[in-house]
Amino acid sequence: MGACKDYVEAMWLILQQDVPEDYVIATGVTTSVRDFVVAAFQEIGIELAFKGADEQEVGIVASSTNPDFFVEPGREVVAVDPQYYRPTEVELLLGDPTKANQKLGWIPKYDLQMLVSEMVNADIQLFRKDQVLVGAGFEVRNEFE
Repeated sequence: MGACKDYVEAMWLILQQDVPEDYVIATGVTTSVRDFVVAAFQEIGIELAFKGADEQEVGIVASSTNPDFFVEPGREVVAVDPQYYRPTEVELLLGDPTKANQKLGWIPKYDLQMLVSEMVNADIQLFRKDQVLVGAGFEVRNEFE
């Protein structure tokens, strides 16, 4: 998990070095897809509960407290889709940024909650823009989904 703004700063710091070297640019923190999904839904006031296992696991709305994004409790909103499995999955994706921290002074500024908040809010803005366009009679295509 990491934010592109942090990684761009790391790239810039690398380019400022007099001698080229290899660096691992990573947060040193790992996050499960489930934790990311839970945090994204929490950002809009929805608590999830999970049931099932493996490919049959689903996320169900346990509660919804934000009237702007209300979803009826009990509704399924998350499902596993094997289409998105990586062909060769690694058990743990975790990079060690020690060298970048020490030699470049690079420390990521974003944590998981900041990253999720920025991403969800960007999607909300896109959703609101689409609503305005549809309301004005334009067709909106979600070609990037």
